[in-house]
Amino acid sequence: MISFKQLPLEAKAAVAAGVVFFSMMLSRSYLAEQLELRMRRWLLRLQMALFANALMLIGSLHVWRSTVTTFSRSSAANSFCFMPWKIAVFMFLALAHSSFFTLLFLVAEEPYFFSLAAYTCLGAYIILIFFLFTLGSVEQAYKFLAGRGAKAGTGNKNSRTAMKPVLAVMLTVVLTIVGLLNASRPPTVNSVEVPVHKLPSSMNNLKVVLLSDIHLGPTVGKTKLAMIVRMVKALKPDITVIVGDLTDSEAEIIRPAVEPLGELNSPLGTYFVTGNHEYYTSDVSNWFELLKSFNIRPLHNENVKVVSPKSTNDWFCLAGVDDIEADVLRYSGHGMDLKKALRDCSSEHAIVLLAHQPIAAKWALQERPDINLILSGHTHGGQMFPLNAGAYFLNPFFVGLYKVGQNTFVYVSPGTMYFGIPMRLGSRAEITEIILRSP
Repeated sequence: MISFKQLPLEAKAAVAAGVVFFSMMLSRSYLAEQLELRMRRWLLRLQMALFANALMLIGSLHVWRSTVTTFSRSSAANSFCFMPWKIAVFMFLALAHSSFFTLLFLVAEEPYFFSLAAYTCLGAYIILIFFLFTLGSVEQAYKFLAGRGAKAGTGNKNSRTAMKPVLAVMLTVVLTIVGLLNASRPPTVNSVEVPVHKLPSSMNNLKVVLLSDIHLGPTVGKTKLAMIVRMVKALKPDITVIVGDLTDSEAEIIRPAVEPLGELNSPLGTYFVTGNHEYYTSDVSNWFELLKSFNIRPLHNENVKVVSPKSTNDWFCLAGVDDIEADVLRYSGHGMDLKKALRDCSSEHAIVLLAHQPIAAKWALQERPDINLILSGHTHGGQMFPLNAGAYFLNPFFVGLYKVGQNTFVYVSPGTMYFGIPMRLGSRAEITEIILRSP
């Protein structure tokens, strides 16, 4: 029987990831009610950081062998550039691994340079892994198609072996720069008209501004939030809604960065529902209180009647549900409860639901097909290549406007900022201006 010491490093990393994942499940199941909130918060974040790093170690070993070990066997190892290159690759991998720990130690009003550098390396790491795997797969396919009988000279073989990591690194550098430049631009304003069944005629052309996935934390701070608020105010919305993942940190730590939200003054109110990342902070109650101090109303499985300024008899039901991650984490007092959220919302009036994840939107429509409009986020439009494909296949609604049935629409925001990695590839940050049309 093979002992743990005899396992290759990749297998050891996989075992470590499995152990951490198992400890996370045990913590959620048996320790959630026994630990105080602050301890539970730190334990969850530490476990997630360790789990991510254990998985990344498998990829990092592949990166090191492809970009360093490969060249150490060639004449390039004798070059004066090889040692600086070796150090650069090591620092790159170390920064990428450290990114997850910045959530624990480096969150403030404005991002630290170290956090920005670490998450940039994480984004480049993901792109590099993709190209190394893709080019390796192409190489193996070529060998298979060429046949085993075909022989090539040793020089040509070494040249091809060196070409693969060089090409992968070049593509990674180019896409990283493009992604950084794209994410540094202000969010685009996307105006969408949505016909809402049974919306009163007096509320025709009502303007709702949708924000989602701002992710205040290691790489998004007060300056970017202030820019978003200025853009929202310029649109002069009747209602502003924030559909989750506003933050990645505790309310007390990042409170100064949230202050620009106090300038939102939509006449019919500003509303908020939780996303999965609010529950990762384990600080939802404090966030609710902080948002209320800025006149932002959390919809905690509840609804409000949005009354027309022109007629008090005209209104529609605006409801919000907790994110489904609250159920997974067994977060006390929270969890998606559609019946409670839509209490007293009858099909005689238009119903608009705020639900962070598209899968929650799907479940809501299965239970209440009379909902007229659901506003979601979560997917980030994939945020960056090559994660776009995964986000597309994992969500029933990916990004943009969807018509479901006869009188129902779902709109999924691609996100107003980004999570962690300050890059956008194949997606664009967005502030959505939704114009409600009465039939």
